[in-house]
Amino acid sequence: MSSEVERRLAGHGIVLPTPNTPAANYVPLTRTGNVIFVSGQVPLDDAGQRIVGRLGVDFSLEQGQQHARRCAASIIGHLRNALNGDLDRVTRILKLGVFVNATAEFTQHPLVANGASELFVLAFGEAGRHARSAVGVQSLPGGVPVEVDAIIEVSQG
Repeated sequence: MSSEVERRLAGHGIVLPTPNTPAANYVPLTRTGNVIFVSGQVPLDDAGQRIVGRLGVDFSLEQGQQHARRCAASIIGHLRNALNGDLDRVTRILKLGVFVNATAEFTQHPLVANGASELFVLAFGEAGRHARSAVGVQSLPGGVPVEVDAIIEVSQG
């Protein structure tokens, strides 16, 4: 572990996943100046398989929060690669977009998104506080329950 961020996460039993490869014709992230845009990440189980289902029928609020947290961990894993292992270069999580695949009756999208938000604050402290959108959708790629993307500011390295 080469960063304080990873040590902090490890202290809470969180191991960052190996970043997955894009499933279509896009890149996992782009960078312009000090800003990194991370493509939408979906929850994968411990074997690296997509988790499939909808909030309000297949998953509870608490399970949705865990899925959003998995997405956030994947984003941090991509950041680690982009920053050559130095997550301490993250100066601010600017914005998250959280998409929740849910039934029409499910209305707790912001609470699902908290699963991702809380992990960023745990990892980056005050720099992890961010603007956010939490949107309910009828479906997501591959039937996943949550997708999270991010915009992050980093220092030059």
